[in-house]
Amino acid sequence: MDDAYATLSWVAGNASSFGADPTRIAVAGDSAGGNLAAAATLMVRERRGPRLSAQVLIYPMVDESTLERDSLKDFATGLFLTAETIAWSQAQYLPDIAQRRERFASPLLADDHHGLPPALIITAQFDPLRDEGEAYGRALSQAGVPVEMKRFDGVMHGFVPMDRWFPESATATDLIAGWLRERLSAAN
Repeated sequence: MDDAYATLSWVAGNASSFGADPTRIAVAGDSAGGNLAAAATLMVRERRGPRLSAQVLIYPMVDESTLERDSLKDFATGLFLTAETIAWSQAQYLPDIAQRRERFASPLLADDHHGLPPALIITAQFDPLRDEGEAYGRALSQAGVPVEMKRFDGVMHGFVPMDRWFPESATATDLIAGWLRERLSAAN
């Protein structure tokens, strides 16, 4: 997480050196990367870091504290991401179980979601992480953060880059690009 924040800070501080606008920065990530992107928004707010215009979270893992959500139970086996893989990944990333409840590990559990950048959250119907991603969208919305959530039916975790197999991939990519275009052109 600290590396993600350091990178974000470097990008903002050096944006003009590579032709970028430091007032138009978005974070994005899928799965564990969605965890880092969501946590980065909390860290930016707390540390008064670089201004973020948007966040895109694609089937994010935003609650490391539990493996008990319905979607995780329903899709625990047989698809691309399994409950066993999630448990193994958690053990590698956060071997101290108490750390899994901390806000930067589990952004869904943060005490406060106010003041975070607008969010696009994409989930997949047959994804063990679906419920926590959608719960995060509701938490942001309840805190007054503009949120657009889109669940793609008939697909599984990881579908967005799988355009050879899932036509929904192109739809999701177009949605992300259009949504970011709107947010970043409105920034300033």
